[in-house]
Amino acid sequence: QVQLVESGGGLVQAGGSLRLSCAASGRTFDMYPLGWFRQVPGKERDFVAAINWSGGSTYYADSMKGRFTISRDNAKNTVYLQMNSLKPEDTAVYYCAAGRPLGRTSYSRGDYNYWGQGTQVTVSS
Repeated sequence: QVQLVESGGGLVQAGGSLRLSCAASGRTFDMYPLGWFRQVPGKERDFVAAINWSGGSTYYADSMKGRFTISRDNAKNTVYLQMNSLKPEDTAVYYCAAGRPLGRTSYSRGDYNYWGQGTQVTVSS
């Protein structure tokens, strides 16, 4: 069982930056692939970025490449999402998620078993 708690959301102007954090409980944090997703009201939860259990491989949605960076600190049981050059269309609730232990790193919501409660990111124009 993994419990995830996001933090770091807020209001930022277009072009600005935010860093989201997701702290996880559990002794086997370093076995889980992790992902970030986002959702706006009335739409599906979309993939943002993912990182494998070791942190050696990362994946991004096309619109985030070059702007967002996912990283993890297994010693701190935390995954991060650094977001730069933010745009108003990045406004959403951002969720972190954990997959199966030593499982594949995935773009698909269905491959993630554990979810945080979400943190709101609002980008003003």
